[in-house]
Amino acid sequence: MDDWNETEIRVRYAETDQMGIVHHANYLIWFEAGRSELCRAKGFSYKQMEEEEDALMVVAESYCRYKSPAHYEDVLTVRTKIGEIRSRSLRFFYEVYRASDNTLIAEGETHHLVTGRDKKVRVLPEIYRNLLIDDPENSFPPNQAPS
Repeated sequence: MDDWNETEIRVRYAETDQMGIVHHANYLIWFEAGRSELCRAKGFSYKQMEEEEDALMVVAESYCRYKSPAHYEDVLTVRTKIGEIRSRSLRFFYEVYRASDNTLIAEGETHHLVTGRDKKVRVLPEIYRNLLIDDPENSFPPNQAPS
């Protein structure tokens, strides 16, 4: 599960603060964009998972460490990979780089619980688990206790 998926983002004016620096809240939005694109690269969309299997990935934790400022019009690369898949949760890792000079802008992670529309934690459907896993040896079996 070491494969990074890359998503390009161009910083919009509305994403900057009065000092011309990207506001910290935007990084979580970019993490979500990276996560969505990673899922598409693996062969499915959030919408498909929600509609076909009643499985939603709810953010339970998020972390972001800001390393260097990003500014209006910067082209950024959001690198996303799966850090861990458990029976009822997933962890994603992120790195954000400025394309022009390959500067690390931020790094972070999100931890997600899988729930149904009833908001009850449930097992990640096997079809999506299989699409997400690159190396089954580094994951936990579907019948493992909840994480």
